[in-house]
Amino acid sequence: MSAATATSRDLGTLPAINAQTLGLLFVAGFFASIAFDLWGQVVSPALGFANLSPHGLAKSLLGTLGLPNSDFAGYFMHFYLVGLVGYPIGWLFIFAPLWRKVIGATHWFLPSAIYGFGLWIFAIGGITAIAGLPFFLNFTGITWVALVGHVLYGIVLVAVMRMIQKD
Repeated sequence: MSAATATSRDLGTLPAINAQTLGLLFVAGFFASIAFDLWGQVVSPALGFANLSPHGLAKSLLGTLGLPNSDFAGYFMHFYLVGLVGYPIGWLFIFAPLWRKVIGATHWFLPSAIYGFGLWIFAIGGITAIAGLPFFLNFTGITWVALVGHVLYGIVLVAVMRMIQKD
C-alpha cells in the first residue's frame, strides 16, 4: 500500500470503484467464504457440532420473497451475491470507514471480528425473521456454529484484503 493510499484511508475516504477494488472484493470474499464453509461444513461437524447449510437460509428468503428458490439459487445467492460481493462491500464501503471515523485507527483484528459478529446478527437474527424462520433459529447448535463462521468470515476477509493491498 502506498503512503498516499494509507493516508486517504486513514482519513476515512472510500476506496475507488474500479477493477482493482472489484478484484479485491472478489478475492477476499472468496477466501472468507471458503473459510466460512470449511468451518461450518467440515470442521464443525467433525468436532461434533452442527453442520451449516447456509444455502438453505438463502432458499427460504428467496421463497418468502416469491423468487425462484432452487438449490442452485440458494447457493448462488449465498456464495456469490453475499460472500463475494455483499459482505465485502459492507466492510470496504460501510463498516471500515465508519469504524475509522468513529473509533479511529486501530489494529484490524478487532473491527474485523466485530464486523463478523454484526454479519451474524444480520443473517441469523434478521434474515431468518424475514424468511419466516425462528428468531436466531431458536438458539440451537447451528446458531452458535454460524456465530463462529461469521466472525471467522470477517477476520479472513480483512486479513486477505490487507495481504493483497500490501506493496
